[in-house]
Amino acid sequence: MSEYVDIRKFLPHRKSMLMVDRLVTLSPESVETEYRIKDNSLFLKNNLFVEAGLIENIAQTCSVIAGSTYFNKGDELKENDSAVIGYITNIKTVKIVRLPQVGETLISKGTMLSRFDFDHNLTCVMKGEIHTSKGILLEGLLNLFIKKNHHERK
Repeated sequence: MSEYVDIRKFLPHRKSMLMVDRLVTLSPESVETEYRIKDNSLFLKNNLFVEAGLIENIAQTCSVIAGSTYFNKGDELKENDSAVIGYITNIKTVKIVRLPQVGETLISKGTMLSRFDFDHNLTCVMKGEIHTSKGILLEGLLNLFIKKNHHERK
């Protein structure tokens, strides 16, 4: 994706919980993101990015595909605004090979395996993988529920 896209349009997360820095590629079936682990991350223990952080990163990455369904290219973004709210409804499988350190960049990929849309909401099964330059960190399958955010705009 050559054009910069504000990732906050696709995800409701903000500063301390946002685990995606850059959208690399996006299609209706797949997504790739990057996230550089910072020394002030909420998910650090002994300079390592812990399991919960990896799972949050892959869930946010996978949610971008569904979130993009509700995004219009010209939409303005307010500070605490997002088109969607998402939930992990099930972690079917997860295999964590190793925990990365501060300064490493996560390359996260999500693939849509199935999707069911209903009443401005959707549920989907996603395959996720996280790599760094040192190799694979995580592989897994998760279910997500994404709903359109019907907040009041003033």
